[in-house]
Amino acid sequence: MREVRWASEEGDGIEHLALDARGDGFFVESAVVGQRYGRSYGLFYSVTCDLQWRVTHAYLKIAGGGALELHGDGAGHWRDGEGHTLDAIEGCIDIDIAATPFTNTLPIRRLQLAPGARQPISVAYISTPDLAVTRVEQAYSCVDLDREYRYEGIFRNFAANMKVDEDGLVIDYPTLFRRLPTPGP
Repeated sequence: MREVRWASEEGDGIEHLALDARGDGFFVESAVVGQRYGRSYGLFYSVTCDLQWRVTHAYLKIAGGGALELHGDGAGHWRDGEGHTLDAIEGCIDIDIAATPFTNTLPIRRLQLAPGARQPISVAYISTPDLAVTRVEQAYSCVDLDREYRYEGIFRNFAANMKVDEDGLVIDYPTLFRRLPTPGP
């Protein structure tokens, strides 16, 4: 089990994440306290991935508000918590939860890009705190293998280079998130 914390550079916000690498995949639980569009919120989320870092389950809950559950098959087919097919995000392998740098880890690990390689992808983007899910276009590039990647939010004309650690977890995401010192025992 590994734990990390990030601070938001966009306002008051902090996240505490626990990552558990298991024999059958990866499991994450996290709590985020943040502010977006002038609205404060608390968010709990969990994400389960297979061994190739493809999301198979995601659950998000806003404190005092709505919840969202997604089930993925790893091949881009999605259903909600009630089993309804989500055609709007058909073909998306990765999710991007707006409130956290963690979901950048998913394509970084899954794509296994070689230095200099760039890969455009379609992603299921989950805005916070409203938990709306939309399909967006992004791209990832490997700047320095297992150390630095470039994120391009094609849908919003934003790009930034992110420093990551050996697990692909963000250390520094300029203007958005920065890793805090490792929590003690």
